This record gives sequence, structure tokens and C-alpha cells, in this order.
Amino acid sequence: MGIVSAANAQHYRWGRACDGCYLPALDEPGVSEERMPPGNFEQWRRQARARQFLYVLDGELARRWEGVALRLRPGDSLRGPPGGAHPARNEYASDARTMVVSAPENHGDRTAAPAGEVAA
Repeated sequence: MGIVSAANAQHYRWGRACDGCYLPALDEPGVSEERMPPGNFEQWRRQARARQFLYVLDGELARRWEGVALRLRPGDSLRGPPGGAHPARNEYASDARTMVVSAPENHGDRTAAPAGEVAA
């Protein structure tokens, strides 16, 4: 047992210049902290199996979920079932930091979705 933080956790890159780190506590759910710099975005994507809960720690995100445009601010959260196409972009002046909880964990569960696609 030990303290796990963004300083010592395993990192991964996503989007153009976005950074995330796994904050493992248990095998499930998967917990990660992600950072999206201003002007960055992620492609339309979906998780085949994972349900996700996103909580905004700092900054703001423009997000779409099932075709609905959302603006998320610190303290806002979003919960989504598997299969929904959902991109995010940071159109704002500062980094956006989020905590993402996935069950089951989502390593290898991301697949690209055509732009604008929504799940049936």
C-alpha cells in the first residue's frame, strides 16, 4: 500500500497533447485523472463495455453526449452508459482536469466512432 498521485502513477497520452494517469486502487472500477490543454480535443469515440463517470476538477470542457452539447465546469459530473459516442474539446483558456471512473476499467475499450454518430 502506498500513496498514488499524478506524480508517480502510470501515464498515458490521448488526443493531440492530452495526458492521463491511472490511479489504481482496485481492478475495478478503473480510476484515472486526465488533463486536456486549451485547444485540444478527442475524436468521437465510445466504450464497448465500460460505464463512465466523469467529474471536472479544474477548467472547463465542451462535451457532446448522444448528440447533446454540454459545457462542464468544476464540480460538474457526467455519467454515461457503454456504447454512447462522446467527444470532448477544450475551447477555453486553461487546462481542463477531470477524474474518470470506469466500470469495468476501460483499458483497451475505446473505439473510434464516426463524427456526429450517436448510439441507437
